[in-house]
Parts: sequence; structure tokens; C-alpha cells
Amino acid sequence: MDIQQMQERFLSDKAKIMLHHPQGMGNYFTFKTAINILGLDGEQLIPNGLYNMIGEGYYDMGYMANLIGPPESAVQAMKEHSTWEEIRVYPPDLIQELKEKAAKKKFGRELSDDFTVMGVEGAQGGIGYVYMTFLNPGDEVIATDPAYFHFVPGAELNGATVKAIKLTAENGYKLTPKEVEANITPKTKMIVLCDPINPFGVVATKEELLEIAEIARKNNILIFNNITHDTHQTDPTAQHYPLASLHTPETPMDHVISVSGVSKGYGMPALRVGFMAGHPALLRGAFLLKMETTKIHINYPGQYATYVAMQDDAYIQASTEIIRRNYKHIEETVAMTDGVTIPVKPQYGFCMIIDISGTGVSAQEIATALLSYKIGVITGDGLGDSGDIEYIRLNYSHPDIECFELFREALPKAIADAQTGMYKQAVIEFFERIGSARGKSIIERISK
Repeated sequence: MDIQQMQERFLSDKAKIMLHHPQGMGNYFTFKTAINILGLDGEQLIPNGLYNMIGEGYYDMGYMANLIGPPESAVQAMKEHSTWEEIRVYPPDLIQELKEKAAKKKFGRELSDDFTVMGVEGAQGGIGYVYMTFLNPGDEVIATDPAYFHFVPGAELNGATVKAIKLTAENGYKLTPKEVEANITPKTKMIVLCDPINPFGVVATKEELLEIAEIARKNNILIFNNITHDTHQTDPTAQHYPLASLHTPETPMDHVISVSGVSKGYGMPALRVGFMAGHPALLRGAFLLKMETTKIHINYPGQYATYVAMQDDAYIQASTEIIRRNYKHIEETVAMTDGVTIPVKPQYGFCMIIDISGTGVSAQEIATALLSYKIGVITGDGLGDSGDIEYIRLNYSHPDIECFELFREALPKAIADAQTGMYKQAVIEFFERIGSARGKSIIERISK
């Protein structure tokens, strides 16, 4: 058997879905693609399979790791709890003090008979368990386009169909109650409410959240509320509300499953600490499925590091100041660069979009050129059909202002290089190899 025959014979239907899915890892354009196009040494820039680029003189503005890094208090706590006694045993799902802290700090509720928290392997693990626990073949899921890489394929892997609401200036680049209600059918099982929303960083108002919750409740629909990016307030005038925190006897949130983690807010992605929260009767199903798939509880050192990090208000204040400084710098850079705009100002987190459609070339060509100037970014095709060749997503959490000074210098040069057409054919060849429907559409548009 050749490779394709082996795949057809041995891979499950779920695995086959991802082979050419436009949001499958390796099937969308990133600076890793640009490394190959430019003929750079991938092992030097991204050694040992790391996600983030750490080559000397290069800056990673693509993947959503908090580049500020963890609080020193968390590092110290992890060292203190890396003991013989704490490593030799299986840990509990969550130590009680961390469970209580996560409930209050992340979700705005106290533990009770109708609300609890379980540990998961980062917010990403929570996404997988939500879909695996609550979706059946034939269910419909309301999500957004663009959206975080794994929201659409994760639902489709479990047999669901995604009805995507396009994010535009008209809806403020977020879900609105009116559009949610208009897209509900008898098959709708879940609404994915990512808030703050990746990739734009905007948040829903309290009134919008309550209205969406009421729409879901009256239609017997589950809400998946992912609040991963809610720790850093980029816009001091904005206010984020975890949907779980709005629970009252008059506005019950028992139909809400919430997910968060500590990778984004506290710079600790290597620990794989995350939380899934909701009514115990619903989380019981997720817990049982988790035990039959990974059986993994978060290690003691990671749990104690997280508990301490969540109490380090000085860290949050300092890191928020860095993030606000960085966004302002990018805003100024975009204002002085022809053909580039910011569709909407981010309010929380360190995730934003720049629109390069006014340059006359694709985001993928500009991304390749940016890497030649030592800036790594990710383009919109991994996030959805909307903005697939017009959007570049930026991570603005790097603690060094030199990153943003280099970006200011590199962006107009990269645009000028891309406008020569020097990278067009290489971009086309990448999408030809992938063979996805989205890729074929991209080829048609950038070939004109």
C-alpha cells in the first residue's frame, strides 16, 4: 500500500476529516510555512518542535502564547511543591483551594450544589471535552467566522454541523443576540460564545450576554462560553463579564459550560492547567469521558503554581501595562502604513487583527516577507473564510519594545516586497499541496 492507501485503510473517519481541513494543523499558513519558502533553518528558529519562534533576533507575533512569561511567584511555588511526596502520587482533579479560587477568580461564582469546576489540560483540553461531551452527529453549532482555529474542526470531528456567523463592522465583530436567534434551527444544540473573542479581542456587553443566554434558555440550547483571553484589559474603558457570573435565580446559567486556562493570562502554557465549569450534573459527563480518554489530573506543582499566580495582582497590573503600551505602538504603526487598517480595537487580551486588503497583495505574501525581516505572524486562512487573505492576526504581548519597533520598520518593507510578486508562486504552491477547498479559493483570488 502507498501512503494514501494506508491513510484510507487505517485512519478513522475523524482523523480523515482533518487531513485536508483548512483549520487542521499544518493546513493553514503560518510563519512555519514562510520558513520553508525562505529556505531558513527551521530547527534554529523553532528548535525541538516548539510552537513559538525563538531564533536570535527574531520576534514571534503569531502564536498566542503570553510572551511576558509567568509570575516569579508561580515559578517559586512550583519549585517548592516539586517534592518527592507530591510527585510520587496521582493528584486529585483539583486541590480544593485552587477549585475555589478558579470558581471565584475566573468565573465569578462560588462553588455550590449547582456550580462546580473541574481541571482540564489547558483551555484547549476544555474545548475538546465540551465537544466530546455534548455533541452528537447531526447537531448544529452556532459559531463565528473568523474564529479560533479549533472551534470549527472540533465540532465537526464529533459529527456536528457548524453554522458560522460572519463577523463584520455591522455586528461589531462579535455575536449579537439578533443574529444568534436568526440562525437557530430545531437542530441547534450549542452556541460557541468566545468572549473576549479570538481573533479580534472585543467583548460582549452585559446586556448582550443576558439576551443571548435567554435566547438559548428558551430554545433549550447549551452555551459554550470560552473566556480564555479575559485576564488583561487592553482597553481600560471596557468591562468583561464571565457568563457564569451573571447567574441569579431570575437569570439561571445552568445551561452554560465555561472554559478558561492560565496560558494566556498568566504565561504558563507549559503547565497545561485549565478549568471547565458548570452545573455538576453536566460536568459529571465530561469528567467520566475525561477519565476514559486521558485519565490525566493536573500535577501538584502546576496546581500550586496556578493558585499562587491567581493571587499575584502585581503581575497582572505590570503585564497589562506592557500590553497596553504594545497595542498603542501597533496602532501608531498601522496609522502610518498605507493600505493597512485595524478593523476594531481590541478590548481584552493580546490578540488583534490588522487588515491588509488595501495593499493589493495577500496576507500570506506579506507574512512571508515579514519573516525575511525577522517578524513571524499568522494569517487569516487558519481562522475562517472571512479575511482569509486580508487578515493578519497579531500577538502583542512581547515584553521587549524592540519587537514592535522592528515591526514598524518591517511592515512597509514587507508590503513593498510582496507587491513585487516575489512570493506569490510559493504561496500558491503551498495551498496546492494542502488541497483544501479554502486553499483552492485562495489560489483563484491571488492568481488574478
